Amino acid sequence: MTDTTDDYGYLLVHFIEDPDGYAEKIYMDISDGDNPHRWVPLNDGKPVLASHLGTTGVRDPHIIRNPDTGTWYIIATDLRVFGGDGGGWYEWSHHASTNLIIWESDDLLHWSEPRMLDVSRKPDGSHLELGMAWACECLWVPDYYPQGHHGGRGAFVMYWSSTVFDDEDRTHDDKNVYCTVLWGATTDFTQDTFEYGGVFIDNHGDAIDTTMIQRPLPDGSVRTYRITKDNAHGTGIWMDRTDAKRWWEPGTVWTKVQDRIGAGYVPEGPAVFANHHNNGGPDDEWYLFVDVIPSIGYRPMVSRDLDQGWMPLQAGDYFLTAHTKHGGVASLTRAEYDRLAQHVHAF
Repeated sequence: MTDTTDDYGYLLVHFIEDPDGYAEKIYMDISDGDNPHRWVPLNDGKPVLASHLGTTGVRDPHIIRNPDTGTWYIIATDLRVFGGDGGGWYEWSHHASTNLIIWESDDLLHWSEPRMLDVSRKPDGSHLELGMAWACECLWVPDYYPQGHHGGRGAFVMYWSSTVFDDEDRTHDDKNVYCTVLWGATTDFTQDTFEYGGVFIDNHGDAIDTTMIQRPLPDGSVRTYRITKDNAHGTGIWMDRTDAKRWWEPGTVWTKVQDRIGAGYVPEGPAVFANHHNNGGPDDEWYLFVDVIPSIGYRPMVSRDLDQGWMPLQAGDYFLTAHTKHGGVASLTRAEYDRLAQHVHAF
């Protein structure tokens, strides 16, 4: 296969499970060269970023780049489980933070101070009654705005997990609520450009931790895949797909591809990414990390045809530091990789 792109290496952002310490911060690993099977911690395995806002804990980080501006963003859940309030899952999902913690960077080395984005804000300025917002990811949509908006047509379509209460239930007492996946849009993860969208996934149970990827089709269209954890119906992590161009809109038809992904583990927090040398040929590969709870961390899976689903990755060279948890992976250029590789021992 001849590669004519400058794609080289991958960056993984994540947190670490440490019940005895304060590890709910942002850690970074890079691939060992261009090999997505092997991962090398940056900064000698110490955190690169931490939050002093909200709960002071950050979990479930996601990383993405705006292709129009070149700006990188890290988006994380504002939740500190260890050394935090100790409320427990019911309390957090009913009453915890509706803020996401955001960092931005132009070079992946120098990051802004963290800021908050409250996803409970509705278009009219009022607020949804959300119990918590967590596990936010997004995809870039280059023509989200038909006529241009905020200087361009593109936007990030965000999707995150929340429990949603009736507007009159200000104390969130309804015990019949369950987790859904909501969506919104923004150009820069600021409150000024954020627009709440609505419900993205409601499986009448507990849908959480959605991760998504897109694959170009031979006719020039794009197929969108979403991978979600079901906490209620015994299907574990499932994947469905759609060919709809505006895949986030209500009424989109989704077709299930696979369920019980990662069966044999107790998985959640999936993170999906493509081999950036994929060219539509038989050697294409996609990768899925599933977060095995309570403390093991990521286990890798692979697909050579997304329409056929996932299987465990059998690779003798695989390495990822233990307890690496629920994060996201970005494809790098050679220059970006080389800059980051200089920070294996310091950041």
